[in-house]
Formats: sequence, C-alpha cells, structure tokens
Amino acid sequence: MPSPLPGMDPYLEHPKLWPAFQHQLLACLYQVLLPGLVDRYRARVGTRAYTTEMALFTSVVKEDHSEEYIEVRNRTDGRLVTLVEVVSPTNRTAAAGRAAYLERRRDALAQRAGVVEIDLVLQGTPTLTFNRDGLPEYDYAVTVTRGAAPDRYEIYTTTLAKRLPKFKVPLAADDRDALLDLQAAFARAYDLGNFGAQVDYRAAPPPDVPLADAQRAWLDDHLKSLKLR
Repeated sequence: MPSPLPGMDPYLEHPKLWPAFQHQLLACLYQVLLPGLVDRYRARVGTRAYTTEMALFTSVVKEDHSEEYIEVRNRTDGRLVTLVEVVSPTNRTAAAGRAAYLERRRDALAQRAGVVEIDLVLQGTPTLTFNRDGLPEYDYAVTVTRGAAPDRYEIYTTTLAKRLPKFKVPLAADDRDALLDLQAAFARAYDLGNFGAQVDYRAAPPPDVPLADAQRAWLDDHLKSLKLR
C-alpha cells in the first residue's frame, strides 16, 4: 500500500516507527544516489551512537540511539566530499541527540565538505538556526550547505499537503551536482518498510507531533476522502 499522503507522513514520527523509517529512507536515498555518482566517488552508510537520559519519577531512564547517515568520499584519497543526513526526532528534542548530530555536521564542514540536511520532523526545535525571513510557510525542509560557503544555505521547502522536493547534492567544485527526488525515495521507503500495514490512520497522529488546527483539519478531510476514517 502506498502512503495515503502526498508527501511526508506525520504518523511516522511515532517512536516505534521512526527508527525503521529512518533506516529505510537512508537506504533508499543511498540506492538512488549511487548510480548518479561518477567513478571518482564512492558512497557509504555510516553510523553514530549516543545515549539520552530522561528523569522518570525518582530514577533516570537511559536510552541508546543509533543513527545512520550517508558519506560521499573521493575514491582516490578517501576525502569526505558530502554528508547526507536525515534529522531524527531525538536530534530535535534531546540535548544528547542534538549534540551528536551537530558534532558530525561541524566535523564535515571543517573538512570543507558539503552537507545535506533532510528534516522531515515537526516536533522539537530545528537543528539549524538560519534566518527564515523571506521564506514561504513550510513544514519540512532540505537544507544544502556547500563546503566552500559554509554560512550560506540552499533551502528546499514543502508543506504537509504537498509532495517532497527534488534537491541538489553538491559534489566536488568541478563536478555537476547530483539530483535526488526525495518523494521517490520516501515512497520506496514507505513501501519497503510496509508502513501502510503498521499505521492506524483512524487514530490521531502521535501526540508529540505539534500539528496546527488547520493541519489537523486538512489531514482529517484528506483521510476521510480516501475512506481511511
């Protein structure tokens, strides 16, 4: 079953679904990206691990996290060319998650590599604090930072009611960017993960997802039109 929504699905922010979704999306992005890379590059999936702590009554609950990302490296010398990240809810809601994410980003920029941030999360605080003046209202964004201009951002935005964007992945300065279709990768990940069988669209979205009244109304009308409610 394909996703019933035109773009990102906020139901996937459920803590029981997100880790599997993020893994599938990274795998699909890797599969889409790989054929477009010329012989001078190689791509690999890396992993970072960290632990979050949450106070619960008189105890502290620790939770281990593992998150994947994509590295594009120069085949001859192994130099990092581009880092592709998918932001997790924990990166936006927990201090340890944010710190681990930003540390990897800073390390990539220190190597003058490009960084692609795919942020499909509504809960928490965005990891990037760029000026949003002049940007349209949006719910989700892909932000591209080039190694030669680490203080400039190329921003691709969308809303809950629209498809996810296509975006450019920067490579070496003397090479053309690779083009990725995020919606195509999302659709493939949703299908491979069998999320249609795991999401109960008759229920409300996860309580931690901060949907505005207008978004909830649109979502309700859309799902009713598909007879999922």
